[in-house]
Amino acid sequence: MISFLWLVPSASFVLAIITAAFMFLKYLQKHGTQHLFWAIGMFLYAAGSLAEALYILLGWREWIFRIWYLCGAILVAAWLGQGTILLLVRRKIAAILSIVLLLASIFAAWRIFTAQLDPNLLSAETGLLSGAVITSPGVRTLTPFFNIYGTLALIGGAIYSAVGLWRKRSLPHRAVGTALIALGAFFPAMGGTLNRLGYPEGLYFFEMAGAILLLAGTLRSVKPFRSKRLQTEL
Repeated sequence: MISFLWLVPSASFVLAIITAAFMFLKYLQKHGTQHLFWAIGMFLYAAGSLAEALYILLGWREWIFRIWYLCGAILVAAWLGQGTILLLVRRKIAAILSIVLLLASIFAAWRIFTAQLDPNLLSAETGLLSGAVITSPGVRTLTPFFNIYGTLALIGGAIYSAVGLWRKRSLPHRAVGTALIALGAFFPAMGGTLNRLGYPEGLYFFEMAGAILLLAGTLRSVKPFRSKRLQTEL
């Protein structure tokens, strides 16, 4: 399994980079701050996936673990979720939350890159990277704060937007796109559950599925459905 398993997170990396680039181009075109946060979030998704692929290929390296834990385990959900927050709350509140997230991310980066690690604590059964190697107290307690905030913001906000748009029959393509994004954000969490249940390979495949859905949702959210008249003409 290990001989080709690195291809799965590598595919996630490519998909996430494409999504990040697309979002950054939208930011340059429309100057919507939410697009910038989504682009950064997908870049973090890509960095975490690349770290997983490098770990499978190269084995334990401290720098690989630190990048993976910071980008993939802590920051990605929060930065993606903050992009959705910018669409749903008042500008002043969104600005305050964005500043708090930036400062918290800097603090998390400092804690992770200065933390003591013990690779002997890696699980021999799963062979996956795990926060269990962090021996410095208090570092791992940062993870749920970022992930809970990001997951609630991203999934809850996407579902809220999708339902609202669908009820109004307004911009149906965006409703479908936000629903796909919500599902894509949920898939990595499902992979983590499989890992804890003893199926470590499931994490990589569910992360790849999440990257596919996030890309599909992003593309659908900006691509209107063709009208019936246009379809008839074609």
